[in-house]
Amino acid sequence: MEKVILFDGTGTDAWMNRDGSPINWTVENGVMTVNHGDIISKETYGDAHIHVEWREPDMPWESGQGKGNSGVYVHGCYEIQVLDSYGIEKPDFSDCGAVYSMYAPLTNACKPALWWQTYDIYVRAPRFENGEIVKNGFLTVLQNGIVIHNNVELTRNTPGGVTDYRVAEGPLLLQDHGNPVSFRNVWFERL
Repeated sequence: MEKVILFDGTGTDAWMNRDGSPINWTVENGVMTVNHGDIISKETYGDAHIHVEWREPDMPWESGQGKGNSGVYVHGCYEIQVLDSYGIEKPDFSDCGAVYSMYAPLTNACKPALWWQTYDIYVRAPRFENGEIVKNGFLTVLQNGIVIHNNVELTRNTPGGVTDYRVAEGPLLLQDHGNPVSFRNVWFERL
């Protein structure tokens, strides 16, 4: 399988803003940090294994959705929440690791703010016949090596994306939600 590198610590040529223009995120010491606007991969994929590493800022004065908020959008339409949810006993569908507004993670696998964390996301794209979905997409997600979603069905898109869920493939989107979340080592393999 070919690994498609989206960010290896150097350039940002694999990304664009929503309007197709070059991105304006900060790149320093091999790390890309949210700066201005969502960014979208130029490459798209269908069935894939996606790997993303991120680090939350330490924002002890904030709570809930104001605390290190970002998101990883699979196919540009399914948000896996990025948030500082460390210590939350029973996360809900808006906490870190959630398929936002759809599925709560099975467990809280979060590390504290300022620690690097990982998502390994396995997506099976919807299947189509004559332009109609005959089988919805499915998603399995590991956070820091722990399964937090096991083959959940994707019956609709989540808010804030750039595509509709009725697509056979799409881009990866990293969300700017106003917090300086950092990313590194972002890639996918088509399956």
